[in-house]
Amino acid sequence: MPESPRPADAGTARIRVVVAGASGLIGGALVESLRADGVEVVTLVRRPAADAGEIEWLTADEPLDPAVLEGADAVVGLNGASIGRFPWTTSYKSTLLWSRITPTRALARAVRELGTDAPHFVSASAVGYYGTAPGARLTEDAPRGESFLADLVGEWEAAALGAGPEAAVSLLRTAPVVHADGVLKPLLLLTRLGVSGPIGTGTQVWPWISLEDEVRAIRHVLDRRLTGPVNLSGPTRAAANDLGFALAVRMNRPFLVPAPVWGMKLVLGTAATEAILTADAHVVPAALTASGFKFAHPTVEEAVAAAVPAAG
Repeated sequence: MPESPRPADAGTARIRVVVAGASGLIGGALVESLRADGVEVVTLVRRPAADAGEIEWLTADEPLDPAVLEGADAVVGLNGASIGRFPWTTSYKSTLLWSRITPTRALARAVRELGTDAPHFVSASAVGYYGTAPGARLTEDAPRGESFLADLVGEWEAAALGAGPEAAVSLLRTAPVVHADGVLKPLLLLTRLGVSGPIGTGTQVWPWISLEDEVRAIRHVLDRRLTGPVNLSGPTRAAANDLGFALAVRMNRPFLVPAPVWGMKLVLGTAATEAILTADAHVVPAALTASGFKFAHPTVEEAVAAAVPAAG
C-alpha cells in the first residue's frame, strides 16, 4: 500500500478498509481521513445499518461473518468505553473490559477463519500496558506493568493475537489524545475557572499524542504494514505540569492550584488515579520513528496549540 492512499485510477484496485469503533474520537477522524483520500471504508456499527457503507454487528449472539472482511486490505478495531470516565466502579471496570475484549475477539476470530486471505488486523491498545515506571524509557520491548489498566490492556492484546500466528496483527499502544474530547476534557473547565494546577507533584511523565498525529500514525501503520506493538505517543518527554501549564498559557489562565493525590483518590478512586493521573511512564515511539514517521506536533505545547484556540 502507498504511504498516502489516493483515489484509485482506472484499472487499479481500490483500497478497502473495515473500521470498528468509528463513532469514537479517533475512529471518526480516521474514517474521515481515509475517505478524503478515496479509500473505501466500511464501518461496523451496533445498530441497524443506515447505508451500504455500514454493517450491523454485535447486536446478537452470532459471531461476525468472516465474509464481511473478505477482500479488505485491513480491518481496524478501535472499540472501547472511555477510560476518562470516573470513578471506576466495579461495574464500570467490567464495562471497560467487555467493550474492548468482546469486539476484539470477534474481529480476531473472523480474521483467523479467513486464513491466508485475511486482511491486516490493526487493533487498538493503550500505553496503560506499561503501568507506572519512573525513570524508565519505555519502548515496545518494555515489560507489562502492574495495575488494573495494565492487566486490561494485556487481555486486550491477547484477544487481538487470537487472530492466529499467521495473521498480520498490529497493536496500537495509544497515549492519551491531546484534544478537547480527549485528555483535555476534564482539564479545560478547571483551567477556564482558574483553578488548575499540579496534579500530585506534577512531575510524573505523561505520554501524549495529538489527534492529527494519532490518525497519521494509524495510517502509517496501515501503509507500512507494521506489525506487533507500536507506541502511538509523542516523541518529546512531557510531565503532567508541562501539559497543564501549556493549556493554562494557551487559555491565558493561572496554573496555581494543586490537586492532592489523597483528594483525587477520594473522588475518582484509587485505581483510576494511579493508572492515569499519577502514573509515570516515559513511552517512546520507537517503532514509528524507526519506520520513518514524522510528527506534525512533536511537542506537547504544539499539540495543545493545535487542539485549543488561543485566548483572545
